[in-house]
Amino acid sequence: METTATVLVGLVAALHAYFLVLEMFLWERAPGRKLSGFNAELARATAPLAANQGLYNGFLAAGLLWGLFAADPTGFQVRVFFLGCVLVAGVYGGLTANRRILLAQALPGALALGAVLLAG
Repeated sequence: METTATVLVGLVAALHAYFLVLEMFLWERAPGRKLSGFNAELARATAPLAANQGLYNGFLAAGLLWGLFAADPTGFQVRVFFLGCVLVAGVYGGLTANRRILLAQALPGALALGAVLLAG
């Protein structure tokens, strides 16, 4: 179970690193516009907000990587904390912005958190 937990945490970290790139650097290009459904004008207008959101996703990815490389018990505690943050952000986003966020962010975070707790 420990290997499964490590892989899932790594995948969630990679997912959030991808969100960072998408929201900070690709928001006005095809990948960002496809995700948001925004036309060029709206993508340009919302780019600063998306970049800020991307930065926060980067913090989540960094925290998860820290948790993977830190020795336990600190590593375990950091993984639980940041996966909890991912889960809360995913549920909030899913309820307030777009239901797809529940599948794209909350579900992977919940699965990784469950695996970490079972392995811990």
